[in-house]
Amino acid sequence: MSLSDPLGDMLTRIRNGQAANKTSIKSPASKLRMNVLEVLRREGYIRGYERDGDGHQELSIALKYHNGEPVIRELRRVSKPGRRVYSSLKELPKVYNGLGIAILSTPRGVMSDSEARDAHVGGEILCTVF
Repeated sequence: MSLSDPLGDMLTRIRNGQAANKTSIKSPASKLRMNVLEVLRREGYIRGYERDGDGHQELSIALKYHNGEPVIRELRRVSKPGRRVYSSLKELPKVYNGLGIAILSTPRGVMSDSEARDAHVGGEILCTVF
């Protein structure tokens, strides 16, 4: 089955898994998904992830909770296949006044908004996390 928005599918799986208080979820693997998960792990929103499977690659994502509540309160896709959203360095969004992060796809790879500011690059805003 082909998906029109694979990253949006993974974000929905994370939201649904946390709503059901799952400790881990599975999602099909791709480089973009792994890069986004690496940013989420670095920023402390998930415990980790690993690649499973032989022929059909899957990602096993370990979700993170604090006092029984999910660490990720809001996970929203910004740039969609039908409407791409780009931002220059000066126009990078601050999610909840800096309490959340925006994940960007830049010429230097997938990174958070604070890393993009430090690297002086803009790019496509993939999603926001709070």
